[in-house]
Amino acid sequence: MWFFVRDPVRDFPFHLSPEPAEGSPPGPWALHRGRKKATGSPVSIFVYDVKPGAEEQTQVAKAAFKRLKTLRHPNILAFIDGLETDKCVHVVTEAVTPLGVHLRTRAEAGGPKELELSWGLHQIVKALSFLVNDCSLVHNNVCMAAVFVDRAGEWKLGGLDYMYSAQGNGGAPPCKGIPELEQYDPPELADSSGRAVRETWSADMWRLGCLIWEVFNGPLPRATALRNPGKIPKSLVPHYCELVGANPKMRPNPARFLQNCRAPGGFMNNRFVETNLFLEEIQIKEPAEKQKFFQELSKSLDSFPEDFCRHKVLPQLLTAFEFGNAGAVVLTPLFKVGKFLSAEEYQQKIIPVVVKMFSSTDRAMRIRLLQQMEQFIQYLDEPTVNTQIFPHVVHGFLDTNPAIREQTVKSMLLLAPKLNEANLNVELMKHFARLQAKDEQGPIRCNTTVCLGKIGSYLSASTRHRVLTSAFSRATKDPFAPSRVAGVLGFAATHNLYSMNDCAHKILPVLCGLTVDPEKSVRDQAFKAIRSFLSKLESVSEDPTQLAEVEKDVHAVSSPGMGGAAASWAGWAVTGVSSLTSKLIRAHPTVAAGEPNVSQRPTPEGLPAPAPTPAPPTPVTSGHWEAQEEGKDTAEDSGAADRWDDEDWGSLEQEAESVLAQQDNWSTGGQASRAGQTSNPDHKSPESDWSSWEAEGSWEQGWQEPSPQEPPPEGTQLTSEYNWGGPEPSDKGDPFADLLARREVGTQPRPDSWGDDNWGDDGLETESRQAKAELARKKREERRREMEAKRAEKKAAKGPMKLGTRKLD
Repeated sequence: MWFFVRDPVRDFPFHLSPEPAEGSPPGPWALHRGRKKATGSPVSIFVYDVKPGAEEQTQVAKAAFKRLKTLRHPNILAFIDGLETDKCVHVVTEAVTPLGVHLRTRAEAGGPKELELSWGLHQIVKALSFLVNDCSLVHNNVCMAAVFVDRAGEWKLGGLDYMYSAQGNGGAPPCKGIPELEQYDPPELADSSGRAVRETWSADMWRLGCLIWEVFNGPLPRATALRNPGKIPKSLVPHYCELVGANPKMRPNPARFLQNCRAPGGFMNNRFVETNLFLEEIQIKEPAEKQKFFQELSKSLDSFPEDFCRHKVLPQLLTAFEFGNAGAVVLTPLFKVGKFLSAEEYQQKIIPVVVKMFSSTDRAMRIRLLQQMEQFIQYLDEPTVNTQIFPHVVHGFLDTNPAIREQTVKSMLLLAPKLNEANLNVELMKHFARLQAKDEQGPIRCNTTVCLGKIGSYLSASTRHRVLTSAFSRATKDPFAPSRVAGVLGFAATHNLYSMNDCAHKILPVLCGLTVDPEKSVRDQAFKAIRSFLSKLESVSEDPTQLAEVEKDVHAVSSPGMGGAAASWAGWAVTGVSSLTSKLIRAHPTVAAGEPNVSQRPTPEGLPAPAPTPAPPTPVTSGHWEAQEEGKDTAEDSGAADRWDDEDWGSLEQEAESVLAQQDNWSTGGQASRAGQTSNPDHKSPESDWSSWEAEGSWEQGWQEPSPQEPPPEGTQLTSEYNWGGPEPSDKGDPFADLLARREVGTQPRPDSWGDDNWGDDGLETESRQAKAELARKKREERRREMEAKRAEKKAAKGPMKLGTRKLD
């Protein structure tokens, strides 16, 4: 029945490379690369071919096969599978490279780092300690050829061919018969008398000293070269000398050698070794220890080898997130290690974790994801963004934490190119309208305007026509000066998206109103934009044939030129706006509700000065504002007014800093008042009554007021009661002057007002309407009291009527 015979080599579940790998160790084994047939994962295969007349070497190979199969330790070469026949012996291990080849490769790339060598030697010594102290075995073959390196840079001890028992029950040590291996034997083995007193580990520790010398100095030419340490680090030299001492009794035990090298100032006392030791025991560490470790890990990753980060740190980070409670602390080191991965590996290992993290309700994790989105956004495809990430990100627009809302707004710069029609033109615009109209934080309203200007090119033509002009016009009415600057710059940055009619009838009237703005930076940007729009209109007026060319992007589906600019703006928004917003928020101190803070803005030249207002009790000096400014540069190029493509939106931060620098004590009170209102815990969140974009948050509604109107001061006289042209003289004086004086002294300005020097009559009209309403209420109350008094008087005079009686006249 010969047809039932199977060839074990052909059925071996591993593919074997035909040629041995480079740097195969000396001895009976040949190292081949291989792959598992089922999964394709790489492995290393040690092959021994049985030869006639080499029975002793065959027994050594079979003994090594047995030893490697039974010994399991993290620092010993990991056995996967094996095959033993009459013709050959195959030993399959994890994919490794001989140490000599690894060191040559690292030398070509600039040489291995001392940290890497310290951890590698630590692993070999730990493996020797396991064999000697736990297994009572003598390795008998410690040398460069017996050490291998896996893909993570971990050193593994192999070469178990000549191992024997330290207790002497296994017979005499096997004979090597290979000169390349016998040169590492200690000198006491040459003493045939056997009078030398030695420990069981003495020979292996001598060979360890030879290995250390070769790691730092190259191949060992002869035993006498061990007297010169060469390039061995100074912190390791004293311990190395103990290993190669002539007295075998004085050579330290592997465990004591590790302890000496781990002492303060020792060669193995460094951050890299500590990190590896912690990772080996991470499963039994306390949660607090894990949190601290991951927080400090990102600082050290830059000095660690790339292979170590990819193949050892990354799996531990993924495991800690998947099965542990590490939370947001793993994000920073995770994305740092992700830089070493290829695009395919990133998709397989990092992206599934990122998608799962976005569904978390942990605020710390959410804000770190938003802050570091720039590192992984290029690996996300559009379906994943629209179906699994964007629905979770939009919840940040409704968050009560301003930092979450700010980071959510800025993340739209990166997500907008990947959003579909519904998410970009409907859902996102609804949230932007709400933020710009109702958010109590001025910097967030400013950032919303900035972001809208940067993603405007991705919007559809109908959405651009409906949204951009209204949104930027609303921003120019914002009480927060940088928001007004952002509105002007928004018009300038999206100039090619407006028709000539819109420029003349919608944009220029808005910009002209800003020429009398209280802030000089707003006026300067307004004049600059007006000149640019006028030059554009004038050029079309001179040559009407240019109209089609000028308006080519108005009805276009997308603007490639503007898309490229948006990509460059995204980098600025993630870095520059963050610092801008943090400065502005820090510059707004919280003010108690009872503290009167009255703001007064400088009057532009040519306008009447407002009535003087009392200074706040505890003014915040302008030095506080200036302390938050870094790298202020307010220089402007007036000649670049009509160069639209060179318009730099990045100057918004500089403009905002210029605004802060120009403000003096007169403005700190108002700013503090606004900050005091926004920090009030009783303030109702504007998100609670949001129903629909068209109904409540549309761009056309203009600036909406979140705070209720204040009642007028008591005793205010209405304009209808004032004698405007009567013959009799009035000794009451000017009612408007009295009204203004009372308002300045007795009331606190509204947080969203522009100050007492408002550029219109809105404040006075509001006071008049409030006074009329109060007067009507008082009249109704007085009439009700009169009616009740009459009824009471009538009852008291006649008494109650009796049933059946007739009323007498």
